[in-house]
Amino acid sequence: MEGNKNVEELIPHRAPFLFVDEVLSANEKEIIGVYTFEKDTDVFIKGSFPEMLFVPGTILVESMAQCGGAGVRMLGVSKGVFALAQIESAQFYKGVTYGDQVKYVIEILRMSEKIIKQSGKAYVGDDLILEASWMSIRIDSAE
Repeated sequence: MEGNKNVEELIPHRAPFLFVDEVLSANEKEIIGVYTFEKDTDVFIKGSFPEMLFVPGTILVESMAQCGGAGVRMLGVSKGVFALAQIESAQFYKGVTYGDQVKYVIEILRMSEKIIKQSGKAYVGDDLILEASWMSIRIDSAE
């Protein structure tokens, strides 16, 4: 499925806690999306490493999970609201600084009306910066 730039139609997150600019593609196996962390708009997180201007790792995992959730919604699997329930693993290889565009390549491991299990890799350019796996669960009963 082709990309979607209006991520707010797909997930409930809003600024300043929306960390997906665009879902570039989504299919039953893989979701690809991007986000650029900006020094001026992502102000509330820049206090984490003020001298180095690193984006906190927990925010990178959240951003990856948001991208995965938006991609699943593009596929029409569920109209419900999902929340991150478990981070199974996360390995960080490099830091992300403000102005870097992060590309997420997410694999769908399991997808149902109630549970989404995914894993993914995050890149800045060609550099692998993060690998993670997580599970999200449906938290509402919306049809």
